[in-house]
Amino acid sequence: MGISIEKLDDYRWLIPKTGPMRVPGLIFSSTELMAASKADQSLTQVANVATLPGIVGQALGMPDIHWGYGFPIGGVAAFDPDEGIISPGGVGYDINCGCRLMTTALRVDDIRPMIKELVTALFKKIPSGVGSKGPLRLSRSEHEKVAVQGAAWAVKQGFGSALDLEKTEDHGVFKNADPSLLSERAMTRGRDQLGTLGSGNHFLEIQVIDKIYQPETARAFGLAEGRITILIHTGSRGFGHQICDDFLKEMTKNAHKAPFELPDRQLACAGIKSELGRRYLAAMACAANYAWANRQILMHWMQESCLETLGIGPKALGMSLLYDVCHNIAKEELHRVGDDQRMLCVHRKGATRSLPPGHPLLPKMYRPFGQPVLIPGDMGTHSYVLAGAEGAMEQTFGSTCHGAGRVMSRTQASKRAKGRDLHRELEDRGVYVLSRGKRTLMEEMPEAYKDISMVVDAVHGARLARKVARLKPLGVIKG
Repeated sequence: MGISIEKLDDYRWLIPKTGPMRVPGLIFSSTELMAASKADQSLTQVANVATLPGIVGQALGMPDIHWGYGFPIGGVAAFDPDEGIISPGGVGYDINCGCRLMTTALRVDDIRPMIKELVTALFKKIPSGVGSKGPLRLSRSEHEKVAVQGAAWAVKQGFGSALDLEKTEDHGVFKNADPSLLSERAMTRGRDQLGTLGSGNHFLEIQVIDKIYQPETARAFGLAEGRITILIHTGSRGFGHQICDDFLKEMTKNAHKAPFELPDRQLACAGIKSELGRRYLAAMACAANYAWANRQILMHWMQESCLETLGIGPKALGMSLLYDVCHNIAKEELHRVGDDQRMLCVHRKGATRSLPPGHPLLPKMYRPFGQPVLIPGDMGTHSYVLAGAEGAMEQTFGSTCHGAGRVMSRTQASKRAKGRDLHRELEDRGVYVLSRGKRTLMEEMPEAYKDISMVVDAVHGARLARKVARLKPLGVIKG
């Protein structure tokens, strides 16, 4: 399918409806960022998504868009629940990969002399790397409880408090989860990975707030210049990966029975209300709940390690969860379409929810300001906190970007980094990094990603979210 692009304004680009496309495509990007998007197949993937039955509005691409499995990463699409489809490729392999940001009472001078000791202690405490296993060993019955209860299970086990659930998207639980639908392989992979960070682009990062854009909203979020924050980025580990793989195989096997032609086999899907579609959603919910429990546990262990290493009490640390958002998910949500309110199934793959001020799903303490939106950079660049904006509800079904977005494949990045001492380069920039292997560091080097500041500026300019604060990395743990 030949892709033509029309520039609508400084931050919006139209892919006109042509051929089998049922709706247009709409990309949110700047001129500089669009050059990278034209270099891969992500725009073609947006056009492919636009051919799927029941799609509503437009097939969307966020400023961090790049090529992915089936759907682009940074892709959003909403489907009518009666006529539309659910696609594992529109959620991703790492179901409910997401970010959790903690604020503290610490200032940068409190930890700068201890940053290496603190990163080393966290590296020892938090299991990371490919196939990493944690100290928790779940029985099958407890594993099923995690899959149903989500973050609430972790809180019941003493990992954090009920207030953490209030500050977690959907209170850390996806309803209608059914672990009886899961394969034995999925259950086996998830049994000993709860409380682990994983590998790839997952990380734990110690940061300092170095710029405030909106003082009033920043105060409401507990953010102040010079204060220390800690960001966790991880998901459902091998458990979610296996669930995605299991259902992709089943849907691909049944693709020939569909009454429409798929432009790409990676878009294998099922009707939302079909038996297969409902099974996938119930299994996906299990992985989403596992991911929320995982981040809840990691936060608790990270807090314990900070207290021990710094030799201070909980009051001096002053750690509090700001918010937890997920990136890879499909949800049934109420949205305005034209003059009507309609229930839609919204796929967000590498995209973050962005709810505006006053939205009823927001915690009361954030409702006047909008949802905290967490946009991590890579290990050598800034991350950002934004606040949800009305423009997201008007244009993107309440969605925005989730990160910087890759411009190099992992293989390309590894070749580019060959012979370089990335640990030393990052330390020279004031960032102390520990990783399980050299390859991960090479694959995740800063140059492998788009300029996060450009991405966030595009989000802000397109009114998908408003910039609140910028966070500079000081110490990072990579898998």
